Amino acid sequence: MATADLAVRFEKLPDLVNGDAWLVHRGRFLSVDILIGLGATPYYLTIEHGRIIRLERGPSPMRSWHLALRAEESGWRRHWEAVPEPHFHDLLAMAKRGALAIEGDVRPFMANLFYFKDVLAAPRQRAGTA
Repeated sequence: MATADLAVRFEKLPDLVNGDAWLVHRGRFLSVDILIGLGATPYYLTIEHGRIIRLERGPSPMRSWHLALRAEESGWRRHWEAVPEPHFHDLLAMAKRGALAIEGDVRPFMANLFYFKDVLAAPRQRAGTA
């Protein structure tokens, strides 16, 4: 998967998440601004009550965020395979391996862990078609 394909897949995240009623319901108590580092490219997501209401491609040095999840493109590529290999199947496994950095206020992340895991696994749905 080329870098451009990876970005296209990630930029479909709002549709994938907002189109999943159970996932939105799971995140209904979460409203937060986060930064997702896709290699050198930062993406800023605004989540309100479980819906991704804004996705902006950076960089934007003055843009604030509460939580950042950063990984190299190769790490996200491996995480978004239809059946990811061990250590790339889960966000905490990636963090334990050193492939994912979790920065900032981790409380919303830990309080909504399964929501975040499902949100960032959503691009796998398109693994065979993207």
